[in-house]
Amino acid sequence: MRTAHLGQACRAGARACRTLALAIAIASGGAAPALAQLRPQTLDYGLKARALAPDVYVVEGANADFSPANGCNIINTGFIVTRAGVLVVNTGTSRLYGEQLRALIARTTDRPVAAVLQLNLHPDYFLGNQAFADVPRMATAATRAGIARESAAYEANLYRLCGDWMRGSETLAPDTDIDTQLRAGRWRLGEREFGLVELRGHTDSDLVLVDRTSGVAFVGGLIFAERIPTTPHADVPAWIASLERLRGLGLKTVVPSHGPVHDDGRGLAGTQRYLRWLDEQFRRAAAEGLEMNELLRAPVPDEFRRWAAFETEYLRNVAHLYPRYERAALNADGASR
Repeated sequence: MRTAHLGQACRAGARACRTLALAIAIASGGAAPALAQLRPQTLDYGLKARALAPDVYVVEGANADFSPANGCNIINTGFIVTRAGVLVVNTGTSRLYGEQLRALIARTTDRPVAAVLQLNLHPDYFLGNQAFADVPRMATAATRAGIARESAAYEANLYRLCGDWMRGSETLAPDTDIDTQLRAGRWRLGEREFGLVELRGHTDSDLVLVDRTSGVAFVGGLIFAERIPTTPHADVPAWIASLERLRGLGLKTVVPSHGPVHDDGRGLAGTQRYLRWLDEQFRRAAAEGLEMNELLRAPVPDEFRRWAAFETEYLRNVAHLYPRYERAALNADGASR
């Protein structure tokens, strides 16, 4: 468990904070872990562009938790080449990532970068923006507000997690609202038309971009493939409803922000199964009056235990979300008297 996430979890409540601190200590052999002091010999992410369709590329990160070993690079970013220039989808987790991503784009195409699109407010979506200061950086109004509210905490947390990889990383926020295009449901850049849908549940504003030409969909954090979802801003019922809307879009090739790209629907189905299980598990536990540490000891289906980041992320799921279920159960009990 990473100490940098303790501050986020403590916002869920004092008991959540104490339980998560205990879980960290247990996982580290009985003492709170020291901050990582690794100094990588070479700060090279080794980014590679993989073509998913003509002129549509994904740059895949580790399907894991943040760590110095992966440079905090756990996100799939991407870019789409048009005659009007390149659209970049998310810029990664650090200034260094953004610089190496831009160099990769320049090696892949001679088209200039025309715009950047941020799909939600989480730090690995925008902390590479310093390398794209000369182009419009687009996001929804809700995402822009969230970044303004939380970016300082993100910077501090990721510096503590990944040290030298984060050198010189400071927030350069999105500077352009995409809400006009969003209301139209589409956006054209050069010869390519993109579908845009704003949903919610993973965060308050989860943007989905669909390239109409290729059918490739960048779905952000709404879909996690073979990885436990992150939940610091989650609204589980809204998230489940958003996945139903996504299912109705009949998406082809899906690029989740975390986990492997796929074209068989397994990421959406898996994320739905997990959220429905979690919702039922937490509701039942709260109704039975279980403490958080009792919930942490309760069985978890083998499928989910095999997913990436289970050991750390499920603990955070409990800390972030279970206090809400406890409050709902208490309120329901009080109303029935």
